[in-house]
Order: sequence, then C-alpha cells, then structure tokens
Amino acid sequence: MPRKRPGRIRTKNTNRREALKLSNMAPEDYNVRPDEAKSIACPDCRSWRRIMGDTVLKVREHCVSDKVTEGEKHVTCPGSDQLVVIDIDVRRWQARQDRLLRDAMPQENRRAARQFYKPLPAPAAPVSRITAEVTLMTARQSYLAHREGCMRCVGGQHCTDGGFLARRYVLVLSQEPARREDRAERERQERRTERWQTAPAIRRAQWAKHGGEAVEAANNRCAERIPGSVSEFRGLQLPLAPQNVEAHDRRQTDLGKQYARKSPAA
Repeated sequence: MPRKRPGRIRTKNTNRREALKLSNMAPEDYNVRPDEAKSIACPDCRSWRRIMGDTVLKVREHCVSDKVTEGEKHVTCPGSDQLVVIDIDVRRWQARQDRLLRDAMPQENRRAARQFYKPLPAPAAPVSRITAEVTLMTARQSYLAHREGCMRCVGGQHCTDGGFLARRYVLVLSQEPARREDRAERERQERRTERWQTAPAIRRAQWAKHGGEAVEAANNRCAERIPGSVSEFRGLQLPLAPQNVEAHDRRQTDLGKQYARKSPAA
C-alpha cells in the first residue's frame, strides 16, 4: 500500500495566533488517525479543513464561504494557517473514538469483529462413486440408466463409470442367493424373537380366559388312578408273556419250517 504523503506547506506565514492544542478541543473536532489524512474543524468557520505539514502543522488556507464558484466574493478565513500542536495520546484517542462510534451505531447495524463465512457445499459425488447399500434392483437400474445416457458405452464397450457399474451389477447378481438366504434367516430369527417376547402375554391371556376358579374346580375333580395302571398317561400294565405258551411254541415251529423250505429256492 503506498504511503500517504503529507500536504506541502506553500507558505511560512501564520495567522499570528497562539498554537491550537488538540487537548483543549473536543475529541470529535479533529481527526488524527495514523492511516488517514489529518483534518480539523476550523474554530472560526466550523468547516472541516485539512492539516498540512509533517513537523510543523498548520490548518490549510481556506475561504470563509464555500460558494465562491457561484459568484460570492473570496474572503480568507481568519483561521487559515493556524498552527496545530498534537499534544494528546493518539492511540488512546482512537480507541475512545472507536468505542463511541460503536456505541452510537444501532444494534441491528453492528457487525462482529470477526466474520464467519459459510463454507460452500461440496459437489455431489457421481452415481458410480456413491457408497450406499447396493441391491440387485438399484445396481441394475443405475447400470441401465448410465447405458442410455452415455455415448461411449456401445455394445460390449464401456467407459470408466460404465465398466464400474457393470462389474458391480455382476457382483451383486452372484451374491444375491446368499443375500436372500441371509434375509430369510434374519426374518426367521425376528419372528422367533417376537414369538418369545409375546409368549408371556399370550399365556396370561389364555389363563385369564380359561383359568381361575374353573381350572381349580376341574383339578379338584380329578379321578383316582386306575388300579393296575403304570401311570395316568400309559394306562393299564400290558402282559409281557403269551397266555398259551404251547400254542405259541407250535406257531413258532411252523414258521421256522416255512422259512427253511423257502431258503434253498432262494
């Protein structure tokens, strides 16, 4: 940034008044910021004029009226060439002026000292680069959509994205039987878990419907066990030996002879 050169003093004359000290003026009647041109409100005509010079500071020579171009007579202001002495702490004055400006500004017009810019959204990834759950239908639809819109995918030839989509479709197609089996097993496991979770509620509903005093009365009316039965589930005890042992032996002998006659023919 180029350095701003101070205005040149074209005359050594002054208005022969005592030097004007900034400490005796109102802080809002002058501007001595380091990065701006120094200026001051003339005590005589109350118009803002530039402070000229580098070491010896003077108020720039000016006219009383600003309408000389409109035909008024040029009359030099008595405050022209007034010596100015900067006897204040410029940094402290600047900090106080900035605070006053900030306090005087309406609240809706105030801005934060640090600006936060919203970052631009990243461009969307192409379909061939999206890492999402791929099913047989989505893989087939994406491949066919690319084939219809791509001019380089003709016949058995594919572009880079078309080849990637084709390989993904073939891979998903080969994995589809295992995926279906896993899906069926997962559904069976979910049904089993749901059945185990709902079983207590079903039993409570059955007990509320068929239980209570009726079940207790039916249990009290149970008949005694039948004499000679092994248990109430198996019933009576069955005989293990034949009633007629001789007839059983004869029958077994005849069956043995019949099997002996059939054996040579076989």
